[in-house]
Amino acid sequence: MTGHGEKFKQEEAIIALMTHPTVEEAARAISIGPKTLYRWLQTPEFAAKYRAARTAAVCQAIARIQQTSRVAVTTLHRLMVDTNTPASVRARVSETILTLSIKGVETEDILVRLTQLERAAEEAKNQR
Repeated sequence: MTGHGEKFKQEEAIIALMTHPTVEEAARAISIGPKTLYRWLQTPEFAAKYRAARTAAVCQAIARIQQTSRVAVTTLHRLMVDTNTPASVRARVSETILTLSIKGVETEDILVRLTQLERAAEEAKNQR
């Protein structure tokens, strides 16, 4: 069982792991030994909190990427319709737009079907 001080140090450790390239550097940054940090990483509770922090960071990165998608589409469209753009580039951009459009429709279809299956599974579970 960990005490209050150790829990606080573990929170610092997660931040250090997220901001330093190696476990050794993260440990040094918060003044603990690397063996201690490696041991913490082996515990389910600490590993779960670290994984949650990494997941949150990736979700934030994905959100930033999604925020730029409108500009990306505008850029692709401009390249596609600009007669000064080389034909090979316009063709490649057109192909990319069509491919992404098809993937978008497929993804939406899969999400609708998944939602229907989840709803049906929930209803079947409730009828038991």
